Amino acid sequence: MEESQKKRIVVLGSTGSIGLQTLDVVRQHPDKLQVVGLSVYGDVDTLLAQAHEFGVKNVAVGRYMMKDDARITGFDGRAECGSKAVAELAALPEADIIVNAVSGAAGMRSSYNALKAGKVLALANKESLVVAGELLMPMARASAASCGVSGAIVPIDSEHGAIYQCLIGEDMSKVSNLWLTASGGPFRGWKAEDLVRVTPEQALGHPTWNMGKKITIDSATLMNKGLEMIEASWLYDMPFTKIQVVIQPQSAVHSMVEYCDGSVKAHMGPTDMRIPIQYALSYPDRWSAPVEPMDFCKLGSIEFEEPDWDTFECLRAALYAGRRGGTLPCVMNAANEVAVTAFLNKSCGFMQIGECVTSIMEAHMQLGVQEVESIEQLEGLDNWARFNANTWLLSHQVKK
Repeated sequence: MEESQKKRIVVLGSTGSIGLQTLDVVRQHPDKLQVVGLSVYGDVDTLLAQAHEFGVKNVAVGRYMMKDDARITGFDGRAECGSKAVAELAALPEADIIVNAVSGAAGMRSSYNALKAGKVLALANKESLVVAGELLMPMARASAASCGVSGAIVPIDSEHGAIYQCLIGEDMSKVSNLWLTASGGPFRGWKAEDLVRVTPEQALGHPTWNMGKKITIDSATLMNKGLEMIEASWLYDMPFTKIQVVIQPQSAVHSMVEYCDGSVKAHMGPTDMRIPIQYALSYPDRWSAPVEPMDFCKLGSIEFEEPDWDTFECLRAALYAGRRGGTLPCVMNAANEVAVTAFLNKSCGFMQIGECVTSIMEAHMQLGVQEVESIEQLEGLDNWARFNANTWLLSHQVKK
């Protein structure tokens, strides 16, 4: 394939789990993909190594304080620092696809800029839609880059990548339910009293997926599934009454779509994120598998279970925030990010994550949930929620 025919991509968060696996997909398909931009939070050495390997001339570092670092000032190309620089890279003129693998709400502005610039957004940053779906989805559906079920957005995460594929060619009015599957995390079957003394090391031991720390903790609390319910409602314009969660411990069924005639389409495959990443980049085409295919003879049984809504407070909180809407999901998400960081630093208990989230949501509701009006409004509320979550955690701090 000629250079001009390759899909030109920017990878935001290139040293994280999704970013690294995205670059592995590029290595396997150098005739189809070209990296034109990279961003990281602070790992400059790895960033520069990636830029050298892929011949990238546009890079950004999230930490503004590194702007005078000799490695940045000496870069042979465009290198800028700060969150604004990362977000601006999402609108790089020569890019076709922006892979947003930034962790947390920090990726929201990048998603906004990518869609505003008319790019295809390959989205791994689910917080973008959780917080700003009301702003982003109209942009995605109106974009000239519209490329499928969700306009200019092609989801990268396993569950929404699965649902996306199960919806292609279907009449959305005939959908009865979207079924989001969850492994159940490392604490499937545990009760609240068992979870009080859980350590970060235990919570990071996900049974089936290899992911970054933040999303792994979200999977342990089941917050991740709550975030995905909100994301699904925006991506597929679906009411929460048609979005279901089911535990699937083997992680072989990545999600399902149920139709009005009782038929169910299920997407299956190995537990390797390179598959949904590659599909987001290849759409509407399919390329050769980046991993060994699933061996059904070795898979054995496939189980389904009801999630434990009583024990996992974060799942309940996220569903409530999604149903209430407005600015509540923004506040909920920010409080969760702060609490997860505190838990990883061992200054917050596992069960306190949900308690903190619920407390900050209640404080926001007392002040009054607002209608979503602008990205600046959401960024301001994100800061408010983080401040109050940190204050709550300080008053409930556990001994390390």
